[in-house]
Amino acid sequence: MSHVEHLQELHGLPAFDFAEAVGQRELPEAGAVAWRLAADPYGDSPYGEFDDLWKQFLDSVDLSGVRAIIVGQWGEAYEDDSSGIVRRLVDARDRLTALRAVFIGDLEMEEAEISWIEQSDVTPVLETYPLLEEFGIRGGTGLRFPAVRHQHLRRLRFEAGGLPGEVVRGVAASELPALEDLDIWLGVVEYGGDASVADLAPLLAQGRFPALRHLGLRNSEIQDEIAAAVAGAPVIAQLTSLDLSMGVLTDEGATALLGGQPLTHLTRLDLHHNYVTEPVAQRIREALEPSGVAVDLSEPGDTWEDDGVVHRFTAVAE
Repeated sequence: MSHVEHLQELHGLPAFDFAEAVGQRELPEAGAVAWRLAADPYGDSPYGEFDDLWKQFLDSVDLSGVRAIIVGQWGEAYEDDSSGIVRRLVDARDRLTALRAVFIGDLEMEEAEISWIEQSDVTPVLETYPLLEEFGIRGGTGLRFPAVRHQHLRRLRFEAGGLPGEVVRGVAASELPALEDLDIWLGVVEYGGDASVADLAPLLAQGRFPALRHLGLRNSEIQDEIAAAVAGAPVIAQLTSLDLSMGVLTDEGATALLGGQPLTHLTRLDLHHNYVTEPVAQRIREALEPSGVAVDLSEPGDTWEDDGVVHRFTAVAE
């Protein structure tokens, strides 16, 4: 299953579809929107090739004012990886001097299942734009993220039905002193999500990312193990928001959270899409809501039983 939609905004700016607007109306000011660039290889758009769209963008927009770019479909999702996108962004560095936010892979299910999106090593974008503040990636297939050092990145987001453990280890080994918001969809082994709790250990150690205030470790089939690790993690003391949603969280993981260090200092605990029974869910609410913690336990997951074996599913896989 795949519950992903096009981004409506990035870096606080509304998404604006460049391909749909060219030749039809006046373009907005360069810094007023997040420019969505997406080819349409299957439709009637004149921009069936991303290269044509990219050239038109470079020629039509005041690149010195562009603050945010959202990259949608760039070709056949299951054949063409994102290395060409990375290269184009790197090559345009002298013109995109105000760029502060990039998201690569803004495809909906109708365009490509999340597991079909072929990524690549995306870290050259960070290395090329030292003032970048927000970076997001959708799709884990072929994704690489070797450890990087970046002084200004505040938000880092990975959306995947299966995120390689190598990527998690790369993030954990990175030096990101300004990072405030880290959101990781871990996914399932079937689609390449082979990260372990041990891979997450550096992220859970206090001081790894000193500015971190929001941590999302989501969409995992080992959500109970993650919850148990988080329950005793030093990093929790510095957070204001914790998100363990979209995965296979059961009473076991929820009980571990209740038995761990206090979470009453949080402003929000997101556990939506879960397999927690109502009695345990009520215990969580009673423990946290009186302290002002907004707890989300909505969207109980659907189970499927086969020969006595109960199957539970993450929100996003294929």
